[in-house]
Amino acid sequence: MTAAHPVPMDARLRAIATETRGFMPPDEGLALYAAGIKAGELGHLLEVGTYCGKSTVYLGAAAQARGRRLITVDHHHGSEEHQPGWEYHEPDLVDPVTGRIDTLPTFRRTLHRAGLEDVVVALVGSSATAAALWGSPVALVFVDGGHTDSAAEQDYQGWTPHLLPGGLLVIHDVFPDPADGGQAPYRIYRRALDSGEFTESAADGTGSLRVLRKNPVVVGDVRPSVP
Repeated sequence: MTAAHPVPMDARLRAIATETRGFMPPDEGLALYAAGIKAGELGHLLEVGTYCGKSTVYLGAAAQARGRRLITVDHHHGSEEHQPGWEYHEPDLVDPVTGRIDTLPTFRRTLHRAGLEDVVVALVGSSATAAALWGSPVALVFVDGGHTDSAAEQDYQGWTPHLLPGGLLVIHDVFPDPADGGQAPYRIYRRALDSGEFTESAADGTGSLRVLRKNPVVVGDVRPSVP
């Protein structure tokens, strides 16, 4: 992947992303957008964990700027921390008929407001099921789904095989210190680095957002012949 020419985020979309409900600070959102701009030179983008669409607007703006598509995967029933009795529960997102969290209507309104309905392809279902059925390479995988070890592992194992060499793996809520947050995203971040398949692009990350590049595949060690 070549160095991307800086493409400022559309001011209207930036304002909508800032106003959309969610848990991503603006500096991390802009870093995510910048990663999308870089990866968008190579191919389409994919995110795991949509909620109400805040990160979707950042990545959707990047996909639109590069003439790409953004695939977003979520069952829209919330992660464990969104359920009743947990810290990030929002009661108005509970469907009165099913009694379950349902962020899909709010997400659809976000896409409509942002004008990204022709850019974003929404897959509604579990990450593991979608990954098992998915058959196309992508240039960016953004992991921000469930924060249990099992959910984070499924997202990592399911989607990184679809990532193109030179593509970007972006992980949110990476906290090396357990006092700052849950450790599941940090563990898959360490797993990616320890695998040797990825190299961190430290200058592209900020806050709890980490950006890693999938190393190119080396077919063979070709050396010039010596006369």
